[in-house]
Amino acid sequence: MYGKPDPLMLFCQPSSTNLMLVRLKPGNDIQKALSKIESVLQQHDPGYPFVSRFMDTEFDQLFKSEMMVGKLSRLFAGLTILISCLGLFGLAAYTAERRTREIGIRKVLGATMQQLLFLLSKDFLLLVFIAFIIAFPLAWWAMHNWLQDFAYRISISWTVFIIAGIAAILIALLTVSFQAIKTAIANPVKSLRTE
Repeated sequence: MYGKPDPLMLFCQPSSTNLMLVRLKPGNDIQKALSKIESVLQQHDPGYPFVSRFMDTEFDQLFKSEMMVGKLSRLFAGLTILISCLGLFGLAAYTAERRTREIGIRKVLGATMQQLLFLLSKDFLLLVFIAFIIAFPLAWWAMHNWLQDFAYRISISWTVFIIAGIAAILIALLTVSFQAIKTAIANPVKSLRTE
């Protein structure tokens, strides 16, 4: 899987044949076909046991380490998203607490809920956008270099990164908006009275 195959020539020398590749028609009962193949082989060569292996399982074994890397990547990506959301939530709560008086004054002066949500969310969304701009080329470079190890590979589409960026912005917006809505619907009289 990491290199192009060498040229191949198949020939059959009946006196030294010890491996046979059989392709079954799609839809056939595999167990029935295997028992027929075994009976024919036992009839012609009873001295050797019949051992069957499937190419798809053999091929899957080649990609076992790659599949493990994929599972670990998904696990660590999920943990990273969870930890970053917790940090973002804490930062949003801290920012909202610091700006309680400002939000109260804006509400008294007639600011709408949407304006307050935008006020509290824009700084976080800007940081996520900057992180996306930095991470996009680094992720492309890392994936491109990793795929170079394979003889047959796909090219990385830019739409994958756009979708990931939109997902990151939506996750950040959902995380921050909970605290922003909580702060925006609070009674401004209480926040101004305590100051």
